[in-house]
Amino acid sequence: MNNASSALKVAAGIFLTIALITIVVILFISAQEATKTAQNNFSDIQTELSQAAFTVYDGTSISGSQVTNALRKFRDKDQFGIMVKTGKNKGGQWYGNRLFISSDVNDDKYGSVVDVNNKEGELKNTSMESSNEYVNPSGKFKASIIKDKSNVVRGLIFEQ
Repeated sequence: MNNASSALKVAAGIFLTIALITIVVILFISAQEATKTAQNNFSDIQTELSQAAFTVYDGTSISGSQVTNALRKFRDKDQFGIMVKTGKNKGGQWYGNRLFISSDVNDDKYGSVVDVNNKEGELKNTSMESSNEYVNPSGKFKASIIKDKSNVVRGLIFEQ
């Protein structure tokens, strides 16, 4: 009888140990899934915040002074270009990187930088009235965003 009691105690101990290990494994797996979900949500939030700086330029009408502020703010940004088309300069002028833009938005090159080593445009020309690149601070410009195939904002276009 003493042996049977000892065997039952050992069996109960083994059963409880296995149950405890199973519970720990289940908790670990569910915590791992929750961590992955949290990481994905955090990544989405980061992407939204990084792109939020450009939402003000998405199909809006802005003043010339806002155009020059955007030039100062974004022209040195890596892999980024800004096109400004004025009344005097209908062809436009790139600032920062020249981007590949065509009428076909589905083109694989659309929004990509033409030449990474070639920065264009002189900001000082936007304030010289004699220049074709002059941006009238009180002028009105239509702003639009250029996105690449990965849906990343690569540039801005301001058209007077």
